[in-house]
Amino acid sequence: MFLRKITLQLKISQIFANRILANKSIGTYLLLLLITGWNAQPSLAISSNQNPPEISTDKVISQPSNLIQIGQQQYQTGQYAKAIATWQQALDIYTKQGDRLNQSVTLDNLALAYQQLGNWKEANQAIANSLEILQSSPKELSLLAHTLNIQGNIQLAQGNAQEALTTWKKATEIYEQLGDKDSIIRSKINQSQALRALGLYPQAKENIKQIQADLENLPDTALKASSLLNLGESLRLSGDFQGAEDQLNKSLALAKKLDNTPIIADALLSLGNTAYNLKDIPKAIAYYQQLANLNISATPKIQAQLNQLQLQIESKQTDSARQLATDIQTQIQNLPTSRTSVYARVNFTQSLLKLNPTSRDREAAAQILATAAQQAKEINDPRAESYAIGYMGALYEQNQQLAEAKSLTERALVLAQTHNASDIAYRWQWQLGRVLKSKGENKQAIAAYSEAVNTLASIRGDLVSSSSDVQFSFRESVEPVYRQLVALLLTPEQGKEVSQANLTEARKVIESLQLAELDNFFKEACLTGKSTQIDEVDRQAAVVYPIILPDSIEVVISLPDKDRTLLHKTTRISQSDLESLLSKLRQKLSRTALESDTKISSKKIYDLLISKDIEAKLKEKDIKTLAFVLDGSLRNLPMAVLYDGQHYLIEKYNLALTPGLQLLDPRPLKRQKLEVFTGGVSKKTQNFNALPNVERELQQIALVVSNQPPLLNEEFTSQAIHNQISKIPYRVVHLATHGQFSSDIDDTYVLTWNNRLNVKQLGEILQTRDQDIRIPIELLVLSACKTAKGDNRAALGLAGIAVRSGARSTIASLWSVEDRATATFMENFYKELAKSGTTKADALRNAQISLLKKPAFTHPFYWSPFVLIGNWL
Repeated sequence: MFLRKITLQLKISQIFANRILANKSIGTYLLLLLITGWNAQPSLAISSNQNPPEISTDKVISQPSNLIQIGQQQYQTGQYAKAIATWQQALDIYTKQGDRLNQSVTLDNLALAYQQLGNWKEANQAIANSLEILQSSPKELSLLAHTLNIQGNIQLAQGNAQEALTTWKKATEIYEQLGDKDSIIRSKINQSQALRALGLYPQAKENIKQIQADLENLPDTALKASSLLNLGESLRLSGDFQGAEDQLNKSLALAKKLDNTPIIADALLSLGNTAYNLKDIPKAIAYYQQLANLNISATPKIQAQLNQLQLQIESKQTDSARQLATDIQTQIQNLPTSRTSVYARVNFTQSLLKLNPTSRDREAAAQILATAAQQAKEINDPRAESYAIGYMGALYEQNQQLAEAKSLTERALVLAQTHNASDIAYRWQWQLGRVLKSKGENKQAIAAYSEAVNTLASIRGDLVSSSSDVQFSFRESVEPVYRQLVALLLTPEQGKEVSQANLTEARKVIESLQLAELDNFFKEACLTGKSTQIDEVDRQAAVVYPIILPDSIEVVISLPDKDRTLLHKTTRISQSDLESLLSKLRQKLSRTALESDTKISSKKIYDLLISKDIEAKLKEKDIKTLAFVLDGSLRNLPMAVLYDGQHYLIEKYNLALTPGLQLLDPRPLKRQKLEVFTGGVSKKTQNFNALPNVERELQQIALVVSNQPPLLNEEFTSQAIHNQISKIPYRVVHLATHGQFSSDIDDTYVLTWNNRLNVKQLGEILQTRDQDIRIPIELLVLSACKTAKGDNRAALGLAGIAVRSGARSTIASLWSVEDRATATFMENFYKELAKSGTTKADALRNAQISLLKKPAFTHPFYWSPFVLIGNWL
C-alpha cells in the first residue's frame, strides 16, 4: 500500500506513516549529521547579575536575568528559535532600563542563536550592535574580547577566513593584555582554524605547537581539560588524528581526575570519532559504549549509541546492531523536542533502513520522520525541518511515488535555500534530479543536477571541514552527483549525437569532480584554479577525459582548434567488466608476465580510450601531446603502455597526466641553468629495502646538471631538506627514495632516513623559501615510489603530492622499478631535459623510448611506470 500524500503544509499524522508499501525496498541515504562529535563554539554570555535563580519556564518571567537563563536552557537543548524569542524579551527590558552592558551580553547570545539557524544577516547585525556598545565602554575588555571571538566564529562560518583571523588576533591581544591565559589559548586555537582555511598550513602548525606548550604550564582545572579537548578536536578536524588522540586522552584523564562528567562525555565522543578516523572500529565502539554507560542525560547517550549503531552496521555486526537499534527506538521516543531530537530521529531512520529493513522497519522509519518533521515545525527550525521533509521525500522516491517525492523534495529545498542551508540544499537538488530523471524529464533533471553541482562548489570549504566531523562518505554523498549529471549530459536524444554544448558542460563537470576528489583527499578545500582552454596551453595538445559510469565508459576529447571542438566516444561496458580488464592489464605489467600477453590486454584498453578512428582525427589536427584527466582505476595505469596493435602510445605522442586544466600552470620551463636539489636513501632503513643504485643515479644527475652535493642516507632528514631548500632557489627537486601513493592521505608519503614525510609535510617543506622573490619549483621528481597495493584509487595520492608540492610538474613512478633501470632512465631524462627547446614531456618520452630500446629493459615493467603530472611544457 502506498504512502498517503502529504500536503505542503505538512499536516503529518501517524496514519500515512503506517501505510508504507511493504514489498518495496527503502533505499539508504547517508546523513551528514552522523557522528557529530564535540564542536567548539564560543560559550554563551551570562548576565552580569550573578547566580540567577532556578526557575520554571512555565511561569511568566519578568526579570531579564531569568530570561537569559531560560534562553540558555533552550539554546543548549537545540531550541534556537525559542531562545531567540526569550532573549529578545530580555534585550527589550535591558534596552528600556538603559543597561547597555547586559544589552551587549544578550546581543552576543542572540548572534550565536541566529548563526545556528543560518540567519546570517541577523547574526551579523546583533554582533555589530554589541561591539558598538562595548566600544563606548572601554573598561569592559573581557566582554569585548568574548564578543570578538563570537564575531570571528560567525565570519569563519560564512567563509570569511581572513576577516575571522583578524578578529581573533584582536581578541587574543586583549586577552594578553588582561593576562587571561585560558582565553588566550582558546583564541589561538580559533586562529589555527582560520589559518588552515586560508591554506597557511605551516603557520597553523606552528600555532598548534605553541598552544601545546602553553597548555602544559596551566594548572589542572576544568578550563585546562576543556582547552585540551578543544585542541584535540582542532587537530582531528585538520586530519592529525594521532595528535588529536594524544590531546583528547590528556583531556579525558584530567576530566576523570576532576570528576567532570560533561567533559568526560565530550572527550569520549571525540575519542570515538578519532578512532573511527583511524579505522579502528572496535576501539571507536568501545568509546561510544563507555559514554552510553555514563550517568548523564538521554541526549548525549543517544548520540553515542547512534554512532555505535552506524559502526556496527559498517562492520557487519548485524545481530548486535539490530539489538541496539531496538534499544534506541525505545529511547528515542522520549527525547525532548529540540533540533538534537530531530536530527537523532532522522539519523536513526537512515541506520534502520540499512539493516535489510522489514515492512515494520519501513513503517517505523516513516513514523519517526513524521514526528521529526512535526517537532522541527514546532520549534521553528527550518534546517531541521528541511532534513526531515527531505528524507521523507526519499522514502517516496524509493517507493516510486514520484509525484509525492517531487512535492516533498521541492518543499525541503525551498526551506534549505531560503535559510542559507546550502549544505542541505545540494542533497535535495540531487534528489530532485533523480526524481525528474525517473519521470523521464531529462532536461529538467539536468537543470536540478547542475544546481546541485554549483551548490557543492559554493560550499567546498564547509563540506570538507565537516567530513572528519561526521560519518561522511564522498563516494556515496558527493561523487554520484557529478557522475549522474555526466551520464545525463552524455545521453543523446533519440537519433541525434550529443550536442557540443552538453559535451562542454560534461567536460566542466569532470574537471569539477577531479577538484572535489582532491579536496576530499586533503580534507581541505585547498585548491584554487581558473578555467583554461587547451589552445591557451598548447596548440598541439589534446586533453582526454575518460569517465567511468555504471554501464559505460565515456571519453570526451578536447581539441585545440579555433572552434574548440570536443570529440565524444561511448563504449557500453559494465563497470565491473571494465575494472576486471584494468586489473588484468595491471597484472600483465609485472616483470614475470609475457610481453605478448601485456600487449593483448593493453590493446583492449586502447580501443576503449582512443581507437584508430579517434587517432585519425588527432592526426588531422597535428596533435603531438595527449594530456589525460584520468578517472578511478585508470589512474593506476600508465597511458604510455596503451598498444594499438603495432606501437605503444608513448612511441607516437608526448604524454602527461593532469587533475584538470583549471589546476594547470601553463608556463613553459624557463631555459636557465637548472639548479637541482638531489637527495635520497640507498641503505636499508625503517624496514625498507636498500636501493643500491640510488648513489649512481644521483652521481649521474650531477654530471648533467648543476647541483649541490646530495643529501644521502643519514643526512637525508626532513630538517636537512628544509634547511637546504629554504636557502637556495632550486628549480628542480629530485628525491630518490622509497615512497607510496594512496587514496588515504595518511598512507601517502616519501621516506627520509628517520621518518616518513606525508603529503602535507612535504608540501610545507617545498614551499618554504627565504628569498624575497619566490622562484617556483619547476619540477619535482620522485623515483622509487609506488602505488599502494589493493587500492584502486591509490594514484589519487600521486595527484595530491603533485598539486600540494607547489611544483609546476611532477614525475613519479606508479610502481617500484628495478633501481638499475631507474638510474638509467633518470640519467637519460636529465640529458634530454638539458637540451635547448626540449619540453618536460619531450624529455620524458625520449628517456622512456631510450629505455624501451635497451634489450634488458624492453618489457613495459621497466619503462612505462614513469608519469608526468601537471605542466608538460
